[in-house]
Amino acid sequence: MTDPQPKSTEKRASFEREAVPHMDALYRTALRMTKQENDAEDLVQETMVKAYRFWDKFEPGSNCRAWLFKIMTNIFINDYRSKSRTPASVDVDDIDENYLYGQLAAQSEDDNPEQRLFAKIFDEDVRKAIEELPDDFRLVVVLSFLEGFAYQEIAEILDLQLGTVKSRLHRGRKLLQKRLWDYAVRNGFAKEQSS
Repeated sequence: MTDPQPKSTEKRASFEREAVPHMDALYRTALRMTKQENDAEDLVQETMVKAYRFWDKFEPGSNCRAWLFKIMTNIFINDYRSKSRTPASVDVDDIDENYLYGQLAAQSEDDNPEQRLFAKIFDEDVRKAIEELPDDFRLVVVLSFLEGFAYQEIAEILDLQLGTVKSRLHRGRKLLQKRLWDYAVRNGFAKEQSS
């Protein structure tokens, strides 16, 4: 008869080594998903509990970080998002793809208006602009820009087609540019164009 204790100890050690180091990244993204510290903490805790419970399903050598983000995203979509409001409807086709950069370039003598703007914008304002994005766009923007996942990884995490990820990232980028432009005008970093 084998002792179940060593297997449990081995599972715990493996989980602590592979999964626990990703908690900070999970929390950052959970905070952007839920917009509330307590909800983000709960989401990360639920994610880690579920990941530990199904640790035997994790394939050693595969991307643990992506696996954890997939679990967290599924929990968010199934639980948190369904409890909250219905997603906002946004017509992103009305927003010029290069609106922010075009407006800054027209007003600037600098070679790099994007760099000029981001040198002046504070992290809090960028965070707010990202948080204001509709959920579907915010998730792909956060996973791509802030967490550095590749398109294919995002598709696997969110269980979407690759084309859908690219489309949502493109539209999310357009919305984010518009929000950051509004911020730049409001704070005097750029001048509103007269029609």
